[in-house]
Amino acid sequence: MNNILVTGGCGFIGSNFVRVCLERCPEVRLVNLDKLTYAGNLANLADIEGDRRYRFVRGDIGDAALVGDLFREERIDTVVHFAAESHVDRSIDGPAEFIRTNIVGTFTLLEAARHAWLTNSSLSAQHSARFLHVSTDEVYGSLGETGLFTETTPYDPRSPYSASKAASDHLVSAYHHTYGLPTLITNCSNNYGPYHFPEKLIPLVINNALNGRELPVYGDGRNVRDWLFVEDHCRAILAVLRQGRVGETYNVGGNNEKQNIEIVEAICDLLDAKAGPLPSGEPRRSLIRFVKDRPGHDRRYAIDAGKIKAELGWEPAVTFAEGIVRTVDWYLQHREWVEQVTSGAYRDYYERQYGGR
Repeated sequence: MNNILVTGGCGFIGSNFVRVCLERCPEVRLVNLDKLTYAGNLANLADIEGDRRYRFVRGDIGDAALVGDLFREERIDTVVHFAAESHVDRSIDGPAEFIRTNIVGTFTLLEAARHAWLTNSSLSAQHSARFLHVSTDEVYGSLGETGLFTETTPYDPRSPYSASKAASDHLVSAYHHTYGLPTLITNCSNNYGPYHFPEKLIPLVINNALNGRELPVYGDGRNVRDWLFVEDHCRAILAVLRQGRVGETYNVGGNNEKQNIEIVEAICDLLDAKAGPLPSGEPRRSLIRFVKDRPGHDRRYAIDAGKIKAELGWEPAVTFAEGIVRTVDWYLQHREWVEQVTSGAYRDYYERQYGGR
């Protein structure tokens, strides 16, 4: 890894990866291409803006001319592709942007890499270049009460979001098999941690509970997810870049299966302990409100991360008990950040999504 193009590096996972990569890899130059949509925030990386190894470029991954220029100018030999529309609820409300960004945008990046590494360059792509596509366990569909997703689990996406990510996974795999592009795919479970945009469950609950607002929980709250601390995920990505076998997929999980209602109650209890009860004296669990379930809501996801452990020696280092405390503490210490990102547009979306339920 010498010259890395990170797409979506101002988002939640992307910004954490940029920081971890620069800390752990002193030899790299990193170019961050981000469109700065609602979930992308330059403030997420304000602490590394002055690093001479880092360059930010505002732009769209679907802009073929811009992407091609970056490959040439920066002699990009590694791509870590985070940029994606990623919220299931938004994909139900407006799927077109998910198709454009997640499928067409990924295609544009693959074409740029193919031309730069395999057509117009002396770069020995098979030995030195890597295109790592960061995907999700949601492409596999829904599990019953038992079982785990493995790298060979058939795809069965249930939402426009997961369908668009499944399509992009297939494109990445096809470019490896057809053109010999040196690709890698990671499918991760639900991430949590600092800089998480407050449309997702954990930051939404923290923000609402701090401000005494209702805590909407879909259905019966018993949907199960495997939770992965974001810094563990970033370490996994670095391990795959350095040691992963070209053309392979690696599942990345946190070994932390939790029901949604368990997550909400744990956050309420932590905030009661750290910030005190509500002004009324009631505990924050009193804010929980069960709302109509969303369409196509998968019941359970769970990752078998045995392959990445066996081949690359990676496993999660942060337990959920530790990670959720670190996450709550970060949001308590960065309330101004939350206030800045929850703009009028976010509040309008929130009301549309939950107000009628």
